[in-house]
Amino acid sequence: MKPNQERSSIRETGRIASLAAVAVCLGLMPAACRVEAPERAEAEERARDTGYRGIYLADAGPRPDFVLTDMRGEAFDFRAQTEGQLVLLFFGYTFCPDVCPVHMASLAAARRGLSVDEQRRMRVIFVTADPRRDTPERLREWLGNFDEDFVGLRGSEAEVDNIMLTLGLPAAIRDTSAGPDYTVGHASQVIAFPPGDGQRVIYPFGTRQADWKHDLPRLLNP
Repeated sequence: MKPNQERSSIRETGRIASLAAVAVCLGLMPAACRVEAPERAEAEERARDTGYRGIYLADAGPRPDFVLTDMRGEAFDFRAQTEGQLVLLFFGYTFCPDVCPVHMASLAAARRGLSVDEQRRMRVIFVTADPRRDTPERLREWLGNFDEDFVGLRGSEAEVDNIMLTLGLPAAIRDTSAGPDYTVGHASQVIAFPPGDGQRVIYPFGTRQADWKHDLPRLLNP
């Protein structure tokens, strides 16, 4: 992709983010499996049962322990550097046509509705499943289009796949035979790690901003 084309692609992110009609299923290519957003009634039923509109996992064990490279080229120790914070972790890629920009736009909008102190105690971490194209510069520009405080991390394909498998997610599928505009199949959910350990809440693609606004205060104070 030429520099002018890349900048144009990033500027289009805001427009693409409003198109939330479809999602990538876990471990499949975008065109292979399209699903509807979760039903509102299901989210509200979960809230009645657990307090969360996301999918609550009790006794989930400690947050993962891995080290990747951030957008400044420095080592980022996930467990050590997020201790005591709410972390929303997502694996994707910046050339994603739908799921990734929609999730990031929703999280950015929900985060803006929090107090300054709540924002300080919350981190959104985006791990690229496409390190071949997602350079530190690309990650910084793309994520900055949503929220300049979002953190982008990179590692080798093998490292990132291993982290996803450790979390119970499928490894990414990279169809590089399609040329420079190849797609990446990846898990489509955000994993929330509340402060402390032992709990996780899963948010599938289709989670509404209203659901984030409902759950974020409780996630910050479990």
